[in-house]
Amino acid sequence: MRRCAFFVLLVLADISSLAFAQPGAVPASSPSVYKAGRTAFGDPDLQGLWTNASITTLERPAGLNSLVINPQVAGQIEARFAGRREADQRATDPSLGAPATGDDVRGYNSFWIDLGSRLAVIGGEIRSSWIVDPSSGKVPYSMQGRQALRAAAQTSFDGPETRPIGERCIIGYGSTSGPPMLNVLYNNHYQIVQSPGHVVIVVEMNHDARIIRLGGERLPATQSQWLGDSIGRFEGDTLVVETTNLHPGQSFMADVRHYLYVPPTARIVERFTRVAADEILYEFSVADDRAYTQTWRGEMPLRAAKGPMFEYACHEGNHSLTNSLKGARHAERSR
Repeated sequence: MRRCAFFVLLVLADISSLAFAQPGAVPASSPSVYKAGRTAFGDPDLQGLWTNASITTLERPAGLNSLVINPQVAGQIEARFAGRREADQRATDPSLGAPATGDDVRGYNSFWIDLGSRLAVIGGEIRSSWIVDPSSGKVPYSMQGRQALRAAAQTSFDGPETRPIGERCIIGYGSTSGPPMLNVLYNNHYQIVQSPGHVVIVVEMNHDARIIRLGGERLPATQSQWLGDSIGRFEGDTLVVETTNLHPGQSFMADVRHYLYVPPTARIVERFTRVAADEILYEFSVADDRAYTQTWRGEMPLRAAKGPMFEYACHEGNHSLTNSLKGARHAERSR
């Protein structure tokens, strides 16, 4: 995946060069408050296929000084992103020949990537990050949290158990399944299905399914599960989901554009509000007294997407993990 990582890092470098002093909001009208429809059993209807694909990222890139970006700077960012993407899609020069043994052959090109092409707009404002609090647009790690982040990022090739969970196809990488649910390089679709007493979010990446119980008791603290223990309730038209007891194996969630540490002791509160026929406002807060200096919050639009959402068969034809481990064994024999 190094080639696509290189492409994204170049875009981030371009963004960091676009510092500005007085960003302004997009002038917003005052539309009437949207009233969500109801399911056959009376709950606010959140069902449908949604996407959070965007070139907006969890944390604010260097060089952007405010949560809100003015339209001129946003246009420059999006134009440079489009230019880099077009350049990365150019056909390989056949006269170059095969790379030498041991050279980096790079990963797949941007044809396979579905980042989106626009910065996110919420309430008429163009956003530089999902994080809205603290005002820095950064995850407010404590010293202990930052040390845990660095330690969690260390992996080895000793065996499959030490490789990242996304690489092992256990759950999607980069916290795409959440909580909180974040956008990654591709497969950014979510299908929400409701039934009496439950809300299920089927995630395109790794075909994960978050099952949210409406009301009810918490699972025993000893029973940690992937994606945590999620209990929801409706407050008016808003689905509020509180998640605790995350699986320790998903504490570190990485994408090319973000690295996130969320310990098993964290408490995540998510809010899903349908603000238009084609949009859900997704809000989240993450709290942990040891990992962070404060509770941090984010906002993200989930936009209606065309279907269908296809199955993501993670291990089908996947030779990466096998070959990585073979390479490690060869290195050990060569010592």
